[in-house]
Amino acid sequence: MQLKGEEHIPLDPALVWAALNQPDVLKAAIPGCETLEETEEGFRIGMLAAVGPVRARFNGKLVLADVCAPTSYTLMFEGSGGVAGFGKGTAHVRLAEVEGGTCLSYEATAQVGGKIAQVGSRLIDGVAARMAGEFFSRFKDCIVPPPATPEAPAPGGTRGGLLAKLWS
Repeated sequence: MQLKGEEHIPLDPALVWAALNQPDVLKAAIPGCETLEETEEGFRIGMLAAVGPVRARFNGKLVLADVCAPTSYTLMFEGSGGVAGFGKGTAHVRLAEVEGGTCLSYEATAQVGGKIAQVGSRLIDGVAARMAGEFFSRFKDCIVPPPATPEAPAPGGTRGGLLAKLWS
């Protein structure tokens, strides 16, 4: 399976980079993520995932490689869901400053095996695309301040405290 895309984030690249490396932000943004702990190599993750009729709790790791702060890294991931199967792959993430913020581009490849692979590649590809879209929607919600209104001025750090960590 391969995924490729771009997202425009209306923030400075340094803030987007900081968010991409913040466990609390990532945990809130990753669909189904139950635990995310920082390790020396990257992160240990526990998540609930469903692909068609196969629903399982996956445990795995995310390892950062080829880190060129604050513009790019490669994320290698692998996880096991017991009898449901496994998933592993890589994602190349790049940030570029553009007018009005940051362009985040990604290219990911992944393999799945076990029961989860038996549901078919079309279903798996659809779920992967939906999860990527949900990740970016949640990621933006965590880090982009809401527009100021007359009743509520722009926050100095709200949205569950995640934004405050980036601004400080």
